[in-house]
Amino acid sequence: MLKRLWLIFAQAVTVTLAIVFVVATLKPQWLQQARWREAPNAVTAQTAHQIALPPSPPASVVRAGFAYAAHIAAPAVVSITANKAPSRVGRAHEQLFGFPFGPRQPRNAPQQGLGSGVIISADGVLLTNNHVVEGASDIEVRLSDGRQVEARLVGTDAETDLAVLKIELSGLPAIPLGDAANLQVGDAVLAIGNPFNVGQTVTSGIVSALGRSQLGINTFENFIQTDAAINPGNSGGALVDADGRLVGINTAIFSRNGGSLGIGFAIPVDVARQVATALLKDGVVARGYIGVQTRELTPELAEMLKLGEAKGVLIGNVVEAAPAANAGIKPGDLLTRIGSHAITTPAELLTSVAALKPRSTVEVGVQRGGKAMAFQLAVAQRPPLRRDQDD
Repeated sequence: MLKRLWLIFAQAVTVTLAIVFVVATLKPQWLQQARWREAPNAVTAQTAHQIALPPSPPASVVRAGFAYAAHIAAPAVVSITANKAPSRVGRAHEQLFGFPFGPRQPRNAPQQGLGSGVIISADGVLLTNNHVVEGASDIEVRLSDGRQVEARLVGTDAETDLAVLKIELSGLPAIPLGDAANLQVGDAVLAIGNPFNVGQTVTSGIVSALGRSQLGINTFENFIQTDAAINPGNSGGALVDADGRLVGINTAIFSRNGGSLGIGFAIPVDVARQVATALLKDGVVARGYIGVQTRELTPELAEMLKLGEAKGVLIGNVVEAAPAANAGIKPGDLLTRIGSHAITTPAELLTSVAALKPRSTVEVGVQRGGKAMAFQLAVAQRPPLRRDQDD
C-alpha cells in the first residue's frame, strides 16, 4: 500500500515539474504575474526601498517665490508704443545713466519708441515716464490680454519724468498702490515691463538703496535703487513689492552698454501719486518758486563774506523781479531756513521751495555778514523746466 502511494506521489511531482518547465519555457510572463499577485507587498516595499523618495511637500513650499505678486500686478502693466518726430538732439547724457526706452534709431528718422506703463485706476488712468511719451504724435497701448487702444495724454511733468495717460476700455485691471515710505533696504521687489519688445517680463531683486539723489537724471530725485533687471523697454513699468503692490515707476539704469548692470532706479509711488493727482486735477504740477541760484560755499568765501560757522546755502544769483529780489535778498546772502525748516544743502532748498504753494507767503531766514535777517516772500509758481532752472 505504501509503495503504491509513493508511486502516485512521484508521478504527480514529475507531471507538475514538467508543466512548470513547459510554462517557464513557452510563457514565462505567466510565472512573473503569478509571483506579483502572490507577494505584492514585498515587491512594493522593495521598490520603495530602492527609490527612497521623500514625501511630496505641501504646494505652498513647492511654489516658494513671487508668483502671487506677479499674478496681482502683471495684468495692470501695459506696453506703450510712441511715434515721435525725428530726434534733433543727441543722447550723450545717457552714456552712464540711460533711460531704458527701446532701441536707438537714426537721428533724422521718425522715432518709434517702446516703453511700459501701469494702470492705476479701473477707469483707464495710466502712469508712465515723461521721456516715453514726450513729443509723441500718437501713443498706442497694448494690454497683457492682447487688447490695443490709442491713449490720450493727460499731462506730463518733466522734472520728475512722469506722465499720465488715459485709455477708454472696459474691464480694466488696476494695480494696488503700496507705500514706498515703508520700504527697507533688502526688501524683495519685482520689475515688470516689456524689455526689448519680447513681451511682458517679470524680473526679481531687492531694494538696494533708498533716497538716491544728485544723479543728474531729474530735477527732483528721490529714487529707489534696485538690482532687479531693468532693460530697454522697461521705462514706465512697475516696481512692485512681494504683495504685488506698486511701489515705484522704473525710470533709469546705470549702464555702459545699454543693458542692465544691476543698478536701476525707480520713482517712488508716493511721488507718482502726487504728480498724477495734480495732473488729473489741473493739467500741471504747481510748485513754489522764489528765484535764487545757489553757489558752493567754500571756506574762502565764508571768510570773505564774514559768515563764520553758520550753516546754510550760499546765494550766488537772484533773478530779477522774482520773489527773492522783490523781498530784498541779495547775492552773497546765506539762506538758512524756509519757514521753520532749516536748510543746509541745495537739494533741501530745492525740495522745500518746490513744496510751497504758489501765491502763498513764507518767511525766509538769511545771514548777511554777521547779521541774521528774515524776509517775507510772496511765493511764485515755478516756470517750465529749463536746463539752467533756478529755485
